[in-house]
Amino acid sequence: MNTLSRSLLALLVLLTALPFSLSSQAMTDAEAVNVSGSQRMLSQRMMKSYLMLGADIKVDDARKQLDKSVGLFEERLQALLTYAPNRPIRDKLKKVEALWSQHRQAILATPDKAHIKPLMAANIELLQACHRVVLAIAKHSGQASAELVNISGRQRMLSQRIAKAYIALYWNVQSAQVREEFEEAKQQFSAALLKLKESPLNNRQVTQALERVESQWHFSQSGFRLNANGHYVPTIISVTTESILWKMNDITHIYEEIMEAQKKI
Repeated sequence: MNTLSRSLLALLVLLTALPFSLSSQAMTDAEAVNVSGSQRMLSQRMMKSYLMLGADIKVDDARKQLDKSVGLFEERLQALLTYAPNRPIRDKLKKVEALWSQHRQAILATPDKAHIKPLMAANIELLQACHRVVLAIAKHSGQASAELVNISGRQRMLSQRIAKAYIALYWNVQSAQVREEFEEAKQQFSAALLKLKESPLNNRQVTQALERVESQWHFSQSGFRLNANGHYVPTIISVTTESILWKMNDITHIYEEIMEAQKKI
C-alpha cells in the first residue's frame, strides 16, 4: 500500500474509531486533559507500529494500528484546537500542529532503517510538544484532580514508549540511546503507578483497577529483561503493553469522571 492510499485509509478510520471517539458537544477541561494526554500515547503508538512494520512483527495488526493512530491524532488535534480556551494553549497546539504536518507523511512511509534516527528524534519532539499541551490544560483547569488524569493518561503513553523502545532494540536501532529510553520509561511507569495508588481521591473502582495493572506490570518484568545474548520476545511485549494500555485508558476515564464531579461541588 503506498503512502497516499494509507493516508486515505487513515482518514476513513476516523469513522470507525469508536473506543476513542469524541462527542460533538463542547469539550470540558477534564475531557481536554484526557484527550490531550491521549495524543502523547498516540505519538508513541505510531512510532511503535512503524517499527513493528520494519521489524516484521505482527505486520497486519501494526499497519491497522498505525493508520488508526494517525486518524485519531488528526481528529483529536482538531477537537483540541476548537476547545483551546486561551492564547497560550492555542499556541502550544499550533506548535503540535506544525510538527505533526511534518511528521505525518514520514510516519506513514515505508519503514527504512536508514532514516530511522531523525524520524525517532522528530517523534520525541512531537511527544514533548503534546506533553506541554497537557500541562497547560491541567493548569488552566485549576483542579488538583487534573494531575491524576494527567499521570494516569501518561501511563498509557509510557506503555507504548516501552514497547516502542523494546522493538527498536529488537530491530537493532541506535541501541545505546534507545536502551536508555527503555529503562527510563519503565522506571517512570513504576513510580507513577505508586503515586496513583497513594492518591486520597481514589475510589474502590480505581483502587481495584490499579491493583490489576500492578499485578500485570510485575508479571511483565521478566519479559522486559533484555538478555546479553539478544533474546527478545517482541510479540509477547506488544501484547502485554497493549493490555496495560487499555487498562490505564479505563482508569484515566474514571479519573476524568472524578475531576468532572469535583468541579460540580
